[in-house]
Amino acid sequence: MNQTRENMTVHRERAILVSVNLPSRPWNGDDPLDELRGLAQTARANIVGELTQKRQQIVPATYIGKGKLDELTEICQVKDAEVVIFDNDLSPAQVRNLEKATNAKVIDRSELILDIFATRARTVESKLQVELAQLEYALPRLKRMWTHLSRYKGGIGLRGPGETQLEEDRRLVGLKIRDLKGRLRHVQSRRQREVESRYEEHTVSLVGYTNAGKSTLMNRLTGADVYVEDKLFSTLDTRTRQWRIGDWGRVLLSDTVGFIRDLPHHLVASFKATLEETRQARLLLHVVDASNPHAEEHILAVKDVLKELDCDGKSTLLVLNQIDRLQDLSYLQVLQAHHPRAVAVSARTGQGIDALQDAVIEMLSADFVQVSIDVDAGNGRVLAYLAAHAEIYRQEFHDNRIKMFGALPRQLVRHIQEPDVQIEEVGAADKETGRQGDGEIE
Repeated sequence: MNQTRENMTVHRERAILVSVNLPSRPWNGDDPLDELRGLAQTARANIVGELTQKRQQIVPATYIGKGKLDELTEICQVKDAEVVIFDNDLSPAQVRNLEKATNAKVIDRSELILDIFATRARTVESKLQVELAQLEYALPRLKRMWTHLSRYKGGIGLRGPGETQLEEDRRLVGLKIRDLKGRLRHVQSRRQREVESRYEEHTVSLVGYTNAGKSTLMNRLTGADVYVEDKLFSTLDTRTRQWRIGDWGRVLLSDTVGFIRDLPHHLVASFKATLEETRQARLLLHVVDASNPHAEEHILAVKDVLKELDCDGKSTLLVLNQIDRLQDLSYLQVLQAHHPRAVAVSARTGQGIDALQDAVIEMLSADFVQVSIDVDAGNGRVLAYLAAHAEIYRQEFHDNRIKMFGALPRQLVRHIQEPDVQIEEVGAADKETGRQGDGEIE
């Protein structure tokens, strides 16, 4: 249905792709246009030409050199191109000069990503977030965007919830941005309360480069039927499902929007409400497409975004996914040598899922503390709380009090600190003694 709607409403523009290699932004791999090509195809562009250039520094007026600009202009004329898509970020002046020279619409990488997000936003929350990011991006470019609207009827870079706003003047756009920020603060506050209400749960969040297979892995782990599509940014809205790991217990597993290198700052800022699940999760599963030759670069790009979200210090398990697609296992061995704690899986076939579950249990359990708890036998609230959240391996009864030995998540210890409850940490030796005590109850 979504595909049909896109086919009906989006004209497939004839596009030329351009990428410039700079010392500050070198190409990855043998095909510098590989990722931009995927983004353009996701935006339903009809790619009719490609152009690359290596430079030590950009030309301030046009980004590319005069010779390449002449070549680009000729390609646009021969191919009857409607849009030129740069893999680099351009200034408004550079866009204006390039459009004048090529007589075609020119958009940069950030605008392309924003456009894709606009076409894929489905919920009210994600639409608000994309609209805000589009408007903040467009504000310094309004003069140029008005030119777009008069010369080109819609198309890549002009779709989505921000389209009608681009015709307003700066004052109205500024007011709209302020209004959207206020509405998103309300959304973020509500989202934060929802996430914090799960504080006593084991929460795990899937993160990773776009199209790494996070949604497929979520379906495999939870038995859910979340939407999966072999396209970039197929997931924009966070979905949370129950994941039951054998006899260990329940985990709340969240699937989030995929990351990408050079993700527009405005977009990251706008999506902080959606990414609240990631910010509050106890454990991150960083999913990597192990079959992608740029896997290492993708890992670094995701780490950069996590750092921007203040999540770089979180407990993280690297998951090398899609190993069933590997033609040469030596590449997987290289990745595992660089990341010895990583777990290799195939979400599609189920290979390695048991090892992943064991690793998750180990990492979640690492945050447990061994405690002894002395509580009044009539304190039903605390006893019920311990029954639900603690692993009790020994109980002793003294008059009207119960002394229990067990393991409890460290962050939950404060929830049972009451005047009539005595709680203290115990060492490994005490734990073993407790397990072998005469009063042990299974």
